[in-house]
Formats: sequence, structure tokens, C-alpha cells
Amino acid sequence: MERIFNKTKGDRWIWIIVILLSIWSLMAVYSATGTIAYKKGVGSEAYLIKHLIFIVGGIALMYFSHLLDYRHYAGISKLLMVITIPLLLYTLLFGANVNDASRWVTIPIINQTFQTSDLAKLALITFLARTLTRKQENIKDVKKAFIPIMGSVCAVFILIALANLSTAIMLFGVSVLLLIMGRISIKQISIVVLAGMVLLTAVIFLGPRRQTYISRFQTFLHPEKVDPDKSFQANQAKIAVATGGLFGKGPGNSTQRNYLPHPYSDFVYALIIEEYGLVGGVTLLILYLVFLYRCVLIVTYSPKAFGALLAAGLSFSLTIQAFANMAVAVGLGPVTGVPLPLVSMGGTSILFTSIAFGIILSVSRDVEENKEKERKKVIIGEV
Repeated sequence: MERIFNKTKGDRWIWIIVILLSIWSLMAVYSATGTIAYKKGVGSEAYLIKHLIFIVGGIALMYFSHLLDYRHYAGISKLLMVITIPLLLYTLLFGANVNDASRWVTIPIINQTFQTSDLAKLALITFLARTLTRKQENIKDVKKAFIPIMGSVCAVFILIALANLSTAIMLFGVSVLLLIMGRISIKQISIVVLAGMVLLTAVIFLGPRRQTYISRFQTFLHPEKVDPDKSFQANQAKIAVATGGLFGKGPGNSTQRNYLPHPYSDFVYALIIEEYGLVGGVTLLILYLVFLYRCVLIVTYSPKAFGALLAAGLSFSLTIQAFANMAVAVGLGPVTGVPLPLVSMGGTSILFTSIAFGIILSVSRDVEENKEKERKKVIIGEV
């Protein structure tokens, strides 16, 4: 283990958390895909191998991302934003339609779909961190700072919200947190929040998926008043959680995987509690909390504003997404379709999540290198 860590840089606790989440993901996905593999007449090992390939690929991307100096991501963010806006538009118009939502586009040659909102999250957070850093001298200037920032946030928000409201709301919340950290005035932040609320209301009541959004809120607030089919997912998840007990039924012994829709992605946390019990569910929650704590330390000790904002934005995005997924699984929120980072089965979502982890580790690597330089200065001074 020490030999492996010697080849990596950055916060070791984050690397340990990544490894633990990856192992847990493999076990959970292997257990959860048994039913779907049987229905399709293939071995469950096929899904496990495919998931393993993405996990290994994700860790490889994380490794190379953490080796790149995080300052380079400032320049990359401009390119990402140039790609993201047209890609989101293309997805809405020509993307693969699943459950009345056009969230996916197909990558030619490999015939693999990916959710463009995953790229948009990475693009907007890195772009905001760059813009807030570059505009600090004119941060109160409406034309030079506020309008470009507000325009990018609202544009990405509305394009994602039309097909994926939950992801858009979480990304908008992270953006507001970055604006607060970036010393944007309360008045300007209030305008951004107000604009976001107006756009949110328009999407919910006038957007193409308005019936879906309204139905999900009604099902969450008054499950007894709606068609049982609409609350089926949430009810099956609650059964999985309730029957898990303190220590669970044991790995591979889930019964709700046969009834629970998407037990390998959206509701993987419910399956984990069923198999590993309350102890397993709390342990997984603690892993994300420890990750957030280590990221807060990185933000605190980062000597550069861009690094601090970059690490803060990405870490908030990942942890908020994790908490949202877990909240839905235990019945504390309406069904959203948000995956559990590094645990849910997914293709390109795992890869983009891994890149986000790698960027955070890149900032952490810079923090460690600065600490080492300071330590050497102290030693030289003492000599």
C-alpha cells in the first residue's frame, strides 16, 4: 500500500475513500444486476466486468487529472464552456429520449451514451472558479463581472433543467455558494437567486416535463392520494431500507433487487442498506462526510483563490449529489434519478466524477508541495 501511495500525490484520505467506494460499488452492482442479467439472458459477470472497466478507467483518469497542475484547468474551462452550451442544446433537440427526457447523446464508434449534464457540471464549476478569480479587482462591476457570471450560470441552469431538474437545482446551489465565496455582493447574489427561482418556476409549470415534475412532488408529499404505480419506486426502496435491519441480510442476499427499479444506479443506497444494514448505510454516509471534511481542509490551506474555489465547487457538487441520492433512497425527498458518486453503476458519469476527484487531488497536491517548501525554508533558516 505504501508503494502505491508513493506514486500518487494529494490527500491520502481521499485516495483511500475512492478505493473504498470503488470496491463497495463493485460488490453492490454485482448483487444488483443479477435480476436484469437473468431477464436479458446473460451472466451477471458481464455487467460486473463492464462496470469494472469503467471503474479502472475512472481511476486512471483520476490519476492523470491529479498529475496536471490545477492552474491549467482555468484555460481548459473556457474550452469546456464553448463545448457545453451547444452540446446541451443538441441534447435537448436530438438526444436519446428516455422517460420523456432528452439527457443522453450517443458517442459514435463506441456506441456509448453519456449524460451531457455531467460535462456541464464540470465545465460550469471550473469556469466560475476561473472567472471569480480573474474578476476579483472588478468583482462589484456589473458589466465586467456580474453579467458574464450570471449569464453562464442561468444559461447552463435552464438548459439542464428542461430535462434534468434535480441536477440543475443542485448545480445552481453550488454556483451560489461559489458566488458567496467569490465575494459577489449580497445584492447581486439576490438577483441571481431571484432569476433562478423565476426560471425554476417556469420549468416546473411550463416546461416539457412539467407533468413529471408536478407528479413527483405530489407523490412525495401525498403518496396516499396518487396512483400506487407512481409511488412504486419509493415504496420498494422503503421496504429495502426497513428490512435491512441493523446489520443487513448480507452481501448478495437482497430480495428487493427483484422489484426495485434501477437498484444498481438510482436506488443503490437502498440496496446497500438492505444488504449491509444501518451499519453499512451509516458507514457509507461517513465516507462522504470525511471526504467533505478533507476537501474543506484543502480549501482552507490552498494559497490561491482559484484552487480554493475549484476544490470547494467540485467537492460541494459531489457531496450534495451523494446526499440527494441517499435522501431519495430513504424517503426524505422526491425521486430524482441522481446517481450515487463512484458507487452507482454508470459509464461516462463515473469517468466525469473521477476527473472531478482528480482535480480536487491536484489542488491538494499543490497544497502539500507548498507546505513542503515552507518546511524546507524553516529548516534552512534554523541551520
